[in-house]
Amino acid sequence: MKLLFASSNEHKIAEIKAILPHGFQLISLKEIHFYDDIPETADTIEGNAIQKATFLAEKMHIPCFADDTGLIIPGLNGEPGVFSARYAGPQRNADDNMNLVLEKLNGQSDRSAHFSTVIALYINHKVHVFEGKIEGSIGKEKRGTNGFGYDPIFTPEGADKTFAEMSSDEKNGMSHRARALEKMMVYLKRIG
Repeated sequence: MKLLFASSNEHKIAEIKAILPHGFQLISLKEIHFYDDIPETADTIEGNAIQKATFLAEKMHIPCFADDTGLIIPGLNGEPGVFSARYAGPQRNADDNMNLVLEKLNGQSDRSAHFSTVIALYINHKVHVFEGKIEGSIGKEKRGTNGFGYDPIFTPEGADKTFAEMSSDEKNGMSHRARALEKMMVYLKRIG
């Protein structure tokens, strides 16, 4: 089955391709030469995922899925949340975002956090939503060079290294995105 992924983020595309089981073919926006902006104006993570998947599926007439991910830090009243990608500004720079989190958490004892990924799948003129979460904590400094986004400062619960210190296989075995994707795959196999 061919599935269009509503993202131009090469890191996410590679991560999802590594997780997708045999029989599913991921089509990227680059492959269909789609370079327009995709609306992402909802005020929730779920809303953004639904908005992106619906917009693209209706435009391209092919089953499509989109994800949106947020890092939720209780000690920062849930920030960065839905604004995770642009937390430090519209430039969407991962280092700037991490630096702002570390600065705001400086001196705080509660460094708990969780990642939440919502995948919206638009297929057969309906939207289906799948969520994956992983609990963890924010370190006091960046560690590791793998991964992307907030990976160098996020250590999953029960682990002794950040996502950025893990191999792709290690991260994909437990990540929020992998958990949401697994739920979507279970659904697709059921209807397939």
